[in-house]
Amino acid sequence: MHAAPPGHPVPSGRDTAPRCPVLRGALPPFAAVLLPLGGAVVLAGGAPLLPLGAPGIGLAVLACLIVAHLMALGPGRWWGGAGSGSAVTLAVLLLYGWTPAVLIALALVGAVGLVHRGRAREAVLHASAEVVGISAGALLLAVGGVHPRGDSPWHPHRWDLGDIPLIVAAACAHLLLTRALLWLCLAPTGGPSRLLRAALLRQGLISLALLGLAPLIGVVLVHAPLLLPLFAGPVIALDSTLWIARARAREQILDPLTGLPNRQWLLEHIRRLVRESEEAGTRFALVLIDLDRFRSVNDTLGHSTGDRLLVRVADRIRRALPPGSAIARPGGDEFAVLLPRVESVTAAQRVARDLTTALGEPLDLNGIRLVVEAGAGVAVFPDHAGDAEDLLRRADVAMYTAKQDRDAVQVYDPCRDANTPDRLGLLGDLRRALENRDIALHYQPKVGFDGRVRGLEALVRWDHPERGSIPPAEFIAIAESSGLMPRLTEYVLETALHRVARWREEGIMVPVAVNVSPREVYAPGFAGSVAARLARHGVPAGSLQLEITENVMLEDPEQAAHTLAGLTVHGVRMSLDDFGTGYSSLVHLRRLPLSELKIDRSFVSSLAVDTEDAEIVRCTVELAHSLGLVVVAEGVEDRETWERLRELGCDAVQGWLVSRAMPAEETTAWLRARAHTHALTGEP
Repeated sequence: MHAAPPGHPVPSGRDTAPRCPVLRGALPPFAAVLLPLGGAVVLAGGAPLLPLGAPGIGLAVLACLIVAHLMALGPGRWWGGAGSGSAVTLAVLLLYGWTPAVLIALALVGAVGLVHRGRAREAVLHASAEVVGISAGALLLAVGGVHPRGDSPWHPHRWDLGDIPLIVAAACAHLLLTRALLWLCLAPTGGPSRLLRAALLRQGLISLALLGLAPLIGVVLVHAPLLLPLFAGPVIALDSTLWIARARAREQILDPLTGLPNRQWLLEHIRRLVRESEEAGTRFALVLIDLDRFRSVNDTLGHSTGDRLLVRVADRIRRALPPGSAIARPGGDEFAVLLPRVESVTAAQRVARDLTTALGEPLDLNGIRLVVEAGAGVAVFPDHAGDAEDLLRRADVAMYTAKQDRDAVQVYDPCRDANTPDRLGLLGDLRRALENRDIALHYQPKVGFDGRVRGLEALVRWDHPERGSIPPAEFIAIAESSGLMPRLTEYVLETALHRVARWREEGIMVPVAVNVSPREVYAPGFAGSVAARLARHGVPAGSLQLEITENVMLEDPEQAAHTLAGLTVHGVRMSLDDFGTGYSSLVHLRRLPLSELKIDRSFVSSLAVDTEDAEIVRCTVELAHSLGLVVVAEGVEDRETWERLRELGCDAVQGWLVSRAMPAEETTAWLRARAHTHALTGEP
């Protein structure tokens, strides 16, 4: 990515539109017209093109020193202009007129441009702006009755107080017009207003410094021209100061790795779009993209490879952007795309899918072929938020929803946002419910085709004092997104093990399964804490079964395998829940220390009438049995499905046909009745 023009950071998009594209195209031709006209006037008057003698030598040496300095900056730091060499140009303009000043300016920019050819476009624009600015200054001098030439300079000893306004006017015409033209031609539209104001202030201060330096150069040029090269020091120092200030400004808003704008730039740009969209009554969209399993790339291939991957991803997104949009890197492996005008939420979602599809194309990195997968969240103003901070946060919520659902793109859904006022209130209520032990466990039996109870699944229930029964999916999602999930899991394990201990005292020997979130499996020491709870309650490990989902192997399969192996060593049995709805592989299945596999209800519900679902179930049963696993079908609600599952070789079922989930005391009564009436019948 090219560096920004002086003081103006570049937002990264498919096309970085200048503030005035018409002027950008017209400026070089206009300067090209001025050059022969001005040259013709000078040649007609017979004046020399440059001052002769010692002044000419001094100017040549000083110009060479400035050119050497600009060359030493390198193409990555040189912005295309003459920098503080403009002070020399201004001094020559005041003393010797238009032609020498133009030649000095063109020499400074052209010599460096020949070395740094990658900046040719910027060099042409800077040179053109210098020609126009010098022409404006010369015009004002002419209007004031001053016509300096190479053979008849306007000597400083002839300046008096009455000439100061003319000198200042000519200098301002040159310096300010040049910078204004460059601003319009090179500075991008938009950008953080605070930083743009700082850039304008910096350019104004530099112009004042050049205005003060130019007359001094003029005095030395006339009275001691061979000392003129000594001005190379302050000129280069001024340039270096300008470059450091510009670099610091860029560091404030640009990511040093990818060159993309950072989170600060993103927020200020969103704020500007909010103001513009409110005035115009239009929509704009924010898309947040997060790479999947990027940590695995860093851990496996090294951080330098991960950095190169981020650079390649940034470039790929940039090339896939619609015209006028912009890309930023808020941090880590996350990228943000701003779509300044969208017709609808669906249109923004479509662009987000195009971007994730573009990312999915394989790429070669250090000889390794990688496929980049990502989740994208979409939030649209004003549909989803009314200010910049809320829009960014809600796009973030949508992005994490996409990653949780293993869906490439998700639009913000307030029902999935744990930080809405309603859900924040519910979170507080959930925390108090856990403290007051108002969360209940219901138990749903798993029954074999011989009629024996194979176990119970503990299902969490919450009867809110004001809102009534809260769906488990709703408050579990709140717990997972808020960091309350470890406490909820601890509560469920404690309550379930306490109940199992009581049942064993009453002579009821039935194992209980508890659902565990991936976050718990990734937590170090989880296996040890489960073993300690079993010992504290006096419950054998075989009486506890932990149910996990396929997604547990996606983010950190090594840590998951380590934790599950530790649980198995302690004697805890593992069950894979909702099989067929996740994204695990047969390799993961073989690596997991499982004893049971549960077929998701989505395949079971239409089993009796859908041959495809029946075939999926049959293959799943055969696969599980080949791995030595017990197969349980969830969501069995009718006898026809029961019989079909028996024919397919399933081992046990769970669902309303057998029993609904029941409170603990009701479950106790059901188990006792079951032991007398169904143990030998083989009925559901």
